[in-house]
Amino acid sequence: MLTLASKLKRDDGLKGSRTAASASDSTRRVSVRDKLLVKEVAELEANLPYEGYYQGGKFQFETEVPDAYNMVPPKVKCLTKIWHPNITETGEICLSLLREHSIDGTGWAPTRTLKDVVWGLNSLFTDLLNFDDPLNIEAAEHHLRDKEDFRNKVDDYIKRYAR
Repeated sequence: MLTLASKLKRDDGLKGSRTAASASDSTRRVSVRDKLLVKEVAELEANLPYEGYYQGGKFQFETEVPDAYNMVPPKVKCLTKIWHPNITETGEICLSLLREHSIDGTGWAPTRTLKDVVWGLNSLFTDLLNFDDPLNIEAAEHHLRDKEDFRNKVDDYIKRYAR
């Protein structure tokens, strides 16, 4: 958030030195996007619940917000190596609301916000943990074979990568 707030201050300073005629439409669109993001990020400062297999882990996500936000979803990648049925070890994420087009109607819509994305990601660690339609098939099969060993591997990954 500090980076985004700094960018907004920098952009405001540049606006004062430019004429209105030289400001491009894309610059104005990014400015509106950035203002939306600052508001949304401020709303996310509440603590999220922690429970389930991944309790105690700290997971970092990279979020790329396109210029066309909020008409298109942000791109999100998990930067922390994790043993999870819906997140690959390389960080790809299976979460329907991050899809621009979704058959079931749960994909991205312009009414969604970054708060929805954060809550969706949080749900992947609790109630949306899906072993039936996995992205990481090996992790899901591991859970089906031996739940205790799956938990041990998750704990090992947390100790190694998510502290």
